[in-house]
Amino acid sequence: MRGLLQTLRDWRSPSPSTDGDLGTLLEAADARAPRPERHLWLIRLAEWLRRPLARQDTPADSAPAPAPLRRLRLMLDVLEAHPEHARRVRTLLQSIFGTLDATTLLADFGFSPRSGFGSEFSERLRTRLLPATPDTGDLGQLFQMVLHDAGDAAWLEAIDEATLQRLGALLLDEPQTRHWRGALIDSVQMLASQIRAVALSAAIRPRLDPALLADRPFFQLAQSAAQLAEAEAAGDGGARLQQIRYLRALLSTCRRAIDSVREHLEEHGVSVDIVFQVEQVHERIDRIEALLGCLASPAPARDWQWLLAQLARGVQGRRSLGRLFSHHYSMLARKVAERSAATGEHYITRNRAEWLDMLRRACGGGLVIAGTTLMKFAIGALGLSAFWGGFWAGMNYAVSFVMVQLLHWTVATKQPAMTAPAMAARLEHVGDSDAAIEDFVDEVAHLLRSQIAGIIGNVMTVMPVVVLLQALAWLVQEAPLIADRTAHYALHNLTLLGPTLGFAAFTGVLLFASSLIAGWVENAFVFHRIDSAIAWNPGFVRWLGPERAQRWSRWWRANISGIAANVSLGLMLGIVPVLAAFFGLPIEVRHVTLSAGQIAAALGTLGVQVLQEPGFWWCVAAIPLTGMLNVLVSFLLALRLALRSRGLKVRERSRIHAALRRRLRQAPASFLWPTAQVEQAAAGRASDR
Repeated sequence: MRGLLQTLRDWRSPSPSTDGDLGTLLEAADARAPRPERHLWLIRLAEWLRRPLARQDTPADSAPAPAPLRRLRLMLDVLEAHPEHARRVRTLLQSIFGTLDATTLLADFGFSPRSGFGSEFSERLRTRLLPATPDTGDLGQLFQMVLHDAGDAAWLEAIDEATLQRLGALLLDEPQTRHWRGALIDSVQMLASQIRAVALSAAIRPRLDPALLADRPFFQLAQSAAQLAEAEAAGDGGARLQQIRYLRALLSTCRRAIDSVREHLEEHGVSVDIVFQVEQVHERIDRIEALLGCLASPAPARDWQWLLAQLARGVQGRRSLGRLFSHHYSMLARKVAERSAATGEHYITRNRAEWLDMLRRACGGGLVIAGTTLMKFAIGALGLSAFWGGFWAGMNYAVSFVMVQLLHWTVATKQPAMTAPAMAARLEHVGDSDAAIEDFVDEVAHLLRSQIAGIIGNVMTVMPVVVLLQALAWLVQEAPLIADRTAHYALHNLTLLGPTLGFAAFTGVLLFASSLIAGWVENAFVFHRIDSAIAWNPGFVRWLGPERAQRWSRWWRANISGIAANVSLGLMLGIVPVLAAFFGLPIEVRHVTLSAGQIAAALGTLGVQVLQEPGFWWCVAAIPLTGMLNVLVSFLLALRLALRSRGLKVRERSRIHAALRRRLRQAPASFLWPTAQVEQAAAGRASDR
C-alpha cells in the first residue's frame, strides 16, 4: 500500500490545480450531489487525465503510451486497490449517465438540428461565442465539455484491450448494459426516421435516381429499425442479427440513392443547402453503421471505443467554422470552377492562327476601351457625389465590357480567372506520365502567350485611338477632351513611383471575384432552370413567340456567365474604391487597359512636350507591370480555387517545376508566341495517345 501511495505522490502534477490530485478527486465523488456538481466532477476528471506527467511510466525500450492513457491506468490501479473509492465512482458515473438522455449523444450529436447551411453556421457561431453550462440534461452537450481537447480522440483510440476490459468490469453491470443497448436501439430508430425525412423531402426527392427508389429503401429503413427494436425487446438474438444484416443492406442502397443527388447536382447546378443535407444523410448512415456494430458484436468494447473516439473527433469539427465552409463549399467551388473552365478553354490559344485571332480580338477590345476611357473622364467632369460618381463609372465599365463580349472581342485581364480552372483540369491527369507533364507545360505556355497577345492587342489599340480622338478634338474645338488639371492628376496617380503596383494586385483580386460571381450566377441559372423557363413558360412564349423564346433561352444559356462577369467586374471597378474610401481605406484600381488609355489621354492633352518629362515615362513603365499583376493575381487565385475544388494534392510538383525550367531553357520563345518546334512536339504526343 505504501508503494501505491508513493506512486500517487510521484504522479501528482508539478503545478498546482484547482481540482487537486487524484486522491482529492476520488474523495469528491458524490452521487448525491446536485447535477451540476456531478457533471463538474466528470469534467475535472478529464482535466486530470490530460495534465502533463512528471515522468515517464514506461520502460525505455518500449513506445510510451499517451499521458491520459497512463493516468487512466493509474486511476484503475487505485480504484481496484480501494473498493470503497471504486463503489463511489461507479455510483457517481451511473447517476450521471442513467439520468441523461443518451440519444442526444448517439443520435443527435454532430448533426445540425436544422436542414440549412446558414442555420448550421449560426449554431456553430453561437457555440463558439456563448459559454456552455454543466447544468444540462443533454449528454451531447456534456460530452463536448468533457472531451473538448484536440488530443482526446487520439488517446481514446490508443486504449488497449486489457484497459478496456478493466474499465468494463469496473463501470458496467447488467442494468447499465441494458440501458446502453436500449439507447443504441432508440438512436438507430431516430436516425432512420431522420434519414427518411430528409431523403424524401421536396428538395431531395426529385433529385434521387428513380431506379434506386423502386424498392422504397428509405421507407423500409424506418420499418426495419422498428422491427429491430421489437426483436431486441423480445430477446430474440437470431431475429436481431437478421434485422441488423438487413438494415446494413438497406443502408448500402440508401447510400447509393443519396449519391445520385450529387450526380444530379453536377449536371444541373449546385445548391449549398442541398449539398449540406446530402452530407448530413451520409453522416447519419455512417452513425447507424457504427451503432449496429456495437449491437451486433459479441465483444462490443472495441466498437464502443471507436465510436467514442469518432464522437470526440467530431467535437472539434462542431466548433470549426472553417471546416464547415471548406467542406460544404467544395462541390459548389468545383461547379464554379468547371463552368469557368468550359469558358476558359475559349481564351487559350494553341497555335499561330489562334494566337493571331486573339491579337485581333484584343485589338477590338482596345477600341471599345478607348471610348470607355474618355467617358470615364466625362463622368468625372460632372462633379457627382462620390457614390454616384463611382456608380456611373462602374456602369460605364460594365456596358463597355458587355459590348466587347457581344462583339466577340476580348479584354485581356478577364482571361486568367477563366483559364486557371481549365489548367487545373489538366493537373488531374498528370500522375506519373511524362507526356502528361509536358502537356501541362504546353498549357502554361499557351496560357502565357495568350495573355501576352491579349495585353498587347488591348494596349497597342487603346493608346493610339485615344491620342487620335484627342487630336480630332483639338482640330474640331481647339481644345482637348480632358482638362490639363485632369491630365496631370492622371499621370500623378498612375506613376510607377506610387502605390500603383499594390493597386494593380488588388485589381487582380477583383478580376478573380468577377469570375467567381460569374460561376455562381451561371450555377444558379442552371439550378433554377431559368433557360427552360424562358423557352417554355406560357407567359414568355405568349410574349416572345415560340421560336423567339427558344432563341432567347439558348442565348441566355450561352452568355449568362460572360454577362455576369462583365457587369460585376465593371461595377466593382467603379464602386469598390468609393466604398473603401468611405471606410478610410486608400484603395484604388489599376486595370492595365484602362490605365494605358488614361496615360494616352493625358498625352493628348499635354502635348508632345510631356514626352520629355520623366514622370510620363514612369507611368509608361508601370503599364507592363500592371498587366502582369492583374494577370498573375487573378490567375493564382482562380487556380487555387480550382485545385481546392478538386481536392488535388500535386505530388509531382518538383517534376512539373523541372519541366517548366527545361522548357524555358530549350524554347523560351514558346512562352511569347507559337513556335513550330513546340507545336510539332505537342502534335506528336497527341498522335501517340
